[in-house]
Amino acid sequence: MTLRDIFEAVSGQPTLLFLLLTAVPSGAFLVNLWSGETADQIWKWRYVYSVLVYLACIPGIFAITLDIYLFLFERQSVWEMNLALQALPVFTMAITLILIRRKIPFNYIPGSGNISNFLILVAALMSLLWIVDRTRIFAIAYVPFTYVVVGFVALLLIIRFAWKRII
Repeated sequence: MTLRDIFEAVSGQPTLLFLLLTAVPSGAFLVNLWSGETADQIWKWRYVYSVLVYLACIPGIFAITLDIYLFLFERQSVWEMNLALQALPVFTMAITLILIRRKIPFNYIPGSGNISNFLILVAALMSLLWIVDRTRIFAIAYVPFTYVVVGFVALLLIIRFAWKRII
């Protein structure tokens, strides 16, 4: 079974996909109602918010990465975009994060920094792969592979440091 087969199977059940993806922002809305108004009441729900953030961000980040790959590397047309698989997860991620942000700052949610670090890593990796794909540089060198790995890790650290300085 390939990833294309999985996407075709999921696309065959758009109602189920829609229900699963809208359950997360609906859950965030309900938790916002139930968590109360005082800081102590909201603080007790921070792990539930953490689960909701992860449930929203994992499919959303995957969909963003898939969109970038399809548009930059595969040169897919916007007109051929599968809205259920490529746009709906990003939309539900945005709605969920907006709902949660209204109630509690992301600094207080456990593990929310890990998601932003993961997003930076994915963006840096996709950018590096796109640059390598577009420059068409083919080099045969006697450079040990460890130097290449060290250079890549250094590039990721520089990008992460720059991202944290920007934000």
